[in-house]
Amino acid sequence: MFPPYRYYPIFTDSPYTLLQAEEQHRDHAVQEQVNADLIGGPLAHLPSGHFAANAAWLTCAAITHNLLRALGCLASAFHARARGATLRRHLISVPARLARHGRSGGHGHLDLHLPARWRWQPAWLNAFTATHDPPATPTA
Repeated sequence: MFPPYRYYPIFTDSPYTLLQAEEQHRDHAVQEQVNADLIGGPLAHLPSGHFAANAAWLTCAAITHNLLRALGCLASAFHARARGATLRRHLISVPARLARHGRSGGHGHLDLHLPARWRWQPAWLNAFTATHDPPATPTA
């Protein structure tokens, strides 16, 4: 078992107190992780040479990043800390099958068949049930 406290050495020449320097370092580390995630993903395709196109792409990348972070938090504790590429691989690019059946008023019922024995199914279902209402139960 780990001891209740962990100690980390900090070397800095900043004028901040120790607690301020540690907080700034942690904030910087989080921001660097976000930058690395975006640069390794959607921002790898910049610049296009057109300012408006770059602005639109950057806006879409930021929205996508925030949605992926929210998805990870809803899915599991592991996915809450995972990189964007991991979230896309585990929860977005799912080899599922969509099936339509039944005839209710001209529209069929859609079923999503997830892979059998899929390792990330509980996390995917956590995110799905957190964002969707349960299906209505038929009344007799």
